[in-house]
Amino acid sequence: MNKDEILREIISKFQIEGICKDLKINTEGHINTTYISTFDNNGVIEKYTHQKINHNIFTKPYEVMINIDAITNHIKKKLALEGKDTENGCLQIVKTIDDELLYYKEDLGYWRTYKYIDNVRTYLTINSEEQATLLGSAIGNFQLQLSDFDGSALYETIYHFHDMRMRYNQLDAAIKVNYNDRVNLVKEDLDFLLENKERGCQIWDSFENGVVPNRVTHNDTKMNNVLFSLDGKEAKCVIDLDTVMPGTILFDTGDMIRTATATAEEDEIDLTKMTCNEKLHKALIAGYLATATFLTDLERSMVVESGRTITQIMAVRFMTDYFNGDKYYHVERENHNIDRARTQIKLMQDMDLKWEVLNKVLN
Repeated sequence: MNKDEILREIISKFQIEGICKDLKINTEGHINTTYISTFDNNGVIEKYTHQKINHNIFTKPYEVMINIDAITNHIKKKLALEGKDTENGCLQIVKTIDDELLYYKEDLGYWRTYKYIDNVRTYLTINSEEQATLLGSAIGNFQLQLSDFDGSALYETIYHFHDMRMRYNQLDAAIKVNYNDRVNLVKEDLDFLLENKERGCQIWDSFENGVVPNRVTHNDTKMNNVLFSLDGKEAKCVIDLDTVMPGTILFDTGDMIRTATATAEEDEIDLTKMTCNEKLHKALIAGYLATATFLTDLERSMVVESGRTITQIMAVRFMTDYFNGDKYYHVERENHNIDRARTQIKLMQDMDLKWEVLNKVLN
């Protein structure tokens, strides 16, 4: 069979009625291979998203899907109780004809299907304070919908993903590897991260010690993981749920702040371009706090700190890979990973310079 025939054979294993009229690849994702199909079901046009799960990254695909199934069912119940759109307000899994969450065949891998959410758009970057407010509100609402879901009931599909102490242990081991004597080339950057270790570990320690609640975390709360209405004025749905796991919601606020307020690309060489945009930061946190009404006082007090913490953990991870000889992250130049680490360090330092201003929104 050719590729098209194989894809149609895979799609036939799911609970979809009608005749497949169109099938095309979606090139927007970077991890899973994605296709969009269009079916004619007795004159009604219905679209679906089909994905081959990247088993190299998501080594426990069934646990990933069990997590997604649990939280999407929870959100759909909330939407129904509130009289809101259950079709487009949440991802909807289409099960296989055997009523499974995944279709697996040894030579084809792991496949899943969602109902396609149409008449929406995504944004790669935030271009205004209004968009920042919408993103903050969308993530806060996603967390609010799941605030009564026991995070500990989910599988931890990526072991200790935001464990800062583990990441520093990995950094210590990489220092000993010291590929091409790189440690001596970046001593000032390394010293900064080592000096900031204990501050960076505060949130992880609070989670491990049960000081902050164990909640559902998304773990990839950037702008392009929210679907917006075509006019861009309403956040409709939070997507890309593969990294949903138990954790503290401060992991999510931190990643949201890091990706939304940085003024330069992650691998920018000119560090003068990397700052924290305080206007976007203010709008983002204001939007978030307006919907995240479930927060404990301690969680609320650590929201701004979380942005610095998740920025720090990324700096540690990039530097670790640099010392290990660029084994984990794809690099396109010799100093790619240390350039990435330095942008994160610069973002942390700019946050520190603006710390009083950034925290005003909490009051």
